[in-house]
Amino acid sequence: MKYISTRGGMTPLEFSDILLEGLAPDGGLAMPEQLPQVSAETLESWRGLPYADLAFEVLSLFATDIPADDLRRLTRAAYSQQTFNSEDIVPLRPLDGGLSLLGLSEGPTLAFKDMAMQFLGQVFEYVLAQRGTTLNIVGATSGDTGSAAEYALRGKQGVAVFMLSPQGRMSAFQRAQMYSLQDENIHNIAVHGVFDEAQDIVKALAGDLAFKTKYRLGAVNSINWARIAAQVVYYFHGWLRATSKAGEQVSFAVPSGNFGNILSGHIARSMGLPIRRLVLATNENNVLEEFFRTGVYRPRPAKQTYATSSPSMDISRASNFERFVFDLVGRDAARVKELWAGMARDGSFDLSALKPQFEERYGFVSGASSHEDRLATIRSVYDETGVLIDPHTADGVKVAREFVEPGVPMLVLETALPAKFSETIEEALGRPATPPGNLADLESLPQRVEIMDCDVAAVRRFIEAHAKV
Repeated sequence: MKYISTRGGMTPLEFSDILLEGLAPDGGLAMPEQLPQVSAETLESWRGLPYADLAFEVLSLFATDIPADDLRRLTRAAYSQQTFNSEDIVPLRPLDGGLSLLGLSEGPTLAFKDMAMQFLGQVFEYVLAQRGTTLNIVGATSGDTGSAAEYALRGKQGVAVFMLSPQGRMSAFQRAQMYSLQDENIHNIAVHGVFDEAQDIVKALAGDLAFKTKYRLGAVNSINWARIAAQVVYYFHGWLRATSKAGEQVSFAVPSGNFGNILSGHIARSMGLPIRRLVLATNENNVLEEFFRTGVYRPRPAKQTYATSSPSMDISRASNFERFVFDLVGRDAARVKELWAGMARDGSFDLSALKPQFEERYGFVSGASSHEDRLATIRSVYDETGVLIDPHTADGVKVAREFVEPGVPMLVLETALPAKFSETIEEALGRPATPPGNLADLESLPQRVEIMDCDVAAVRRFIEAHAKV
């Protein structure tokens, strides 16, 4: 399995090479030259596999340059019951009205990002040891990616993490999860701005090839293909748990900000998993919902990106959307490059001529949710089922309800545990969400963070001073 760039300017590379690279040299994103196909017979042979072994089967289709015994050891280390608070790793819980909750938040930071990050932590250390080199991870987070990456990589040999976050735009619990870490290889940088501006700094540094090479910069944002591949696993897991025989269809509803999570569903569907619909749910920052409704992609500037009660989705420029557009335009890299150049010039692009394909060919439908919708959904789910969900998952449930079909299970991908957003839970139910016992005092711990202007040069200087070389 070799990987190419969505913009056509990268020599095909192995999995381990793109793992360490992040953004492609031409500014595009790595994609498999061709997607592996999983037959109905193979899929049935995976029924009953523990999550770690299912992860091995799926990831072995993508990481063909890692010996099977080594990859199996990495997936078993990543997906252990000691790390995840569930024997199933990803439990499936019935809700109401034909919906079920795919429990992706049993990991150490209580968010779905742990599902990929725990594997990345293992595979980064493995590849770096094999090559005798170091890596400086530079990333941006709107809330959950940062803590998941830091918990997965803290203390790992050969890796330093520089994580940018928007100052004042995460929940107190999210900030505490990141900033309370005292490991010497973890560096938190809070910038005055929104997530999209922090992500722009990451992309600017990755695009400076001399700086990137000198300091061996890598990525853990979902621009890193390994994140997408690891997330594909839980779509297969969810389908296997929700069905009893070959060919049954399942729909998935996915709260979406940076498009990585639902892109993994698109990849799974393209590999042959019988997915009926991929239901994209946004909050008030509904750029993606607008695209799937109109065919026009119109990212918003920072000042028009709202701060909402589902803050991890407060994103107006979705990094992973380029990978879907690459497929949508027939894997025409020149066309992708042209579209992104046009967007940089004009602020948008129009693919409305392809709109019939969104659902007919790819299964995508979409909807948006508001603050009042979130509160009402949290209340209704709790009143009817006794299950407490976080605000992002509530966005998913609200939109999922609009697309339930008789006889087709609708699995809502859980985004995080409610304790991470206790203020919104209190507004919805009149009482806060209780964090797990081992995290009850998290917000009272000392915090370590550098606060600076949203400036590429300032971040560059900080990395130069603290990079692992």
